[in-house]
Amino acid sequence: MEFSLGGMFGDMGVGAVVGFITGFALKKIMKLAMAIIGAYLLSLLWLQQKGVIEINQDKLFNLATGWSSAVMSIGEKAVGILPGTTAFMAGFYVGFRKG
Repeated sequence: MEFSLGGMFGDMGVGAVVGFITGFALKKIMKLAMAIIGAYLLSLLWLQQKGVIEINQDKLFNLATGWSSAVMSIGEKAVGILPGTTAFMAGFYVGFRKG
């Protein structure tokens, strides 16, 4: 069995690149989703102000709380599935920051 530094650095490089791409794409998707949700909520509040619809704000905010806990649960599962290499995590961090 041979010890190969080239193979080890190759694996680290791939992990870092995959982490960067994943972090970058995740942040872009989150930005788009938040913009769509914000536009939707603003349109609902505008329609309420014009008297077209009536919104039960307590239920709306409880729904938002449920969504946020579901997203956090999915995020925890995703972190459990992702490879836990240091290179991947470092690449993910850099990609998320740049996205």
